[in-house]
Formats: sequence, C-alpha cells, structure tokens
Amino acid sequence: MRFALDRWLLAGLVLIAAVAGGRAWLREHPSYDPWAPLRLADAPGGWMTDGKIASLRSDPSECRAFLRRSGIAFTQLDPVGEGSCRREDRQVLAATNAAPGGATPGLALRPTGAQATCAVDAGLARWLRHGVQPAAERILRTRVVALEHYGTSNCRRIGGGSNGNWSEHATGNAIDIAAFVLDDGRRIVVRPDWVGDDDAADFLHQARDAACLEFGTVLSPDYNAAHADHLHLDQARRSFAGGVCR
Repeated sequence: MRFALDRWLLAGLVLIAAVAGGRAWLREHPSYDPWAPLRLADAPGGWMTDGKIASLRSDPSECRAFLRRSGIAFTQLDPVGEGSCRREDRQVLAATNAAPGGATPGLALRPTGAQATCAVDAGLARWLRHGVQPAAERILRTRVVALEHYGTSNCRRIGGGSNGNWSEHATGNAIDIAAFVLDDGRRIVVRPDWVGDDDAADFLHQARDAACLEFGTVLSPDYNAAHADHLHLDQARRSFAGGVCR
C-alpha cells in the first residue's frame, strides 16, 4: 500500500515539474505560447505566432492593444462611409513612429496621413521589423526610412469595374507600396527596379516574400500588369491557412 502511494506521489511530482518546466520554456519562447500576447519582436513562423497575426485582422481592439504594447503611436478615427464602403476600423499612424529611436524606425508613410485599418498598420510595423529592414541592411547596406504608397482607401470594386467583389481598399484594409526610401538617399522603386538581377531587384523580391508572412494578401508585379508598379498588401480574412502571395 505504502509502495503504491509513493509511486503515485513520485508521478505527481514529476508531472508538476514537467508542467513548471514547460511553462518556463514557453516564457522563453513566446512565439510557441498560446497564452502570450503577440509582440512586435515575435518572429513570424512560430507555432502560434501566425495564428496570432491572423487574429489581428478580425479583432481591432486586440490589434490596437498590440500596437500599444509595441510602442507604436496612432490616432483612432471615427467610422465613415456607407454600405460596402463603411469604414468602422479607421486610424492614422503618428509621425513619431519614424524616429530612429522609436519602436519601428522607418514606419513613415509618404504621403503622410494615410488612413487604414489597424491590421494594415500592424502588418506594416511587423513587416518592417522582420522583413524590410533586415533585407535592406543585408542587401543594400542601409536602412529604410520611409514607404511611398499610392493610397489605402478607395470605394471601388476589384479592377475598378461596376461588377465583382469589393476591393479591400473600399474599407481602407489595404495599402499599395510603390517605393522604399533609404537612409543613404536612394529610392528603390517597384517599377522599374523589380526586373533585373541587381541588389534592388533582390531586395524587392525579398521584401515581397516577407510581406506574405504578415498580410492576408500580397500581390506583386509577378501577379499581373495592374500591379507592375506596386506591392498590394491587404488584411483580408481568409478561411484557409496562410494567405495569397503572388
């Protein structure tokens, strides 16, 4: 009887130690912890990180909590529009985010004042941190200080016609990136720099690939002629794993 009790006690102690060890390991590896909130520093591709990134697209309040945790300043705006162009989730990033000492250097949009969903802003911040800046430093030996864009919101259908599905731009849930402004004064422009075998083309392709880990949809010049001069990034919710990356 005593022997059986000792075995059960030993098994319980081993289980407690395993649980404690597991929790300690998760604290050191938050990208695998389902209970840890998403952080800007969490690299994409972790066991749980991709799901946390996807959850920002459907939960603006959690998305804004992520921005606040990450030290990214923004101003939430009142809803506008009607019908399919109703924009409930609307905000603008603060210019202070572009400061060299900020949480995400380079998070400056030109033209300024772009109004997008929280998920788009969160995607941009994470894309810069984990994809754009590392590629710029590795390939171009400098950093990105600003992103030039063609806009975020436009009440239209895909392709601009009168029929078909509504574009993610209709609700400000997308942004079209046209160029990257570098700290050394150079500009890497999607057209014409996409085509070639030089560093600029290599950087643009790696930036596109990295965006696919942070956005629901990424469309590049490889997709069609309509995207020859920009990278279309949007945060459309997907019913399947991953997103659209072309």
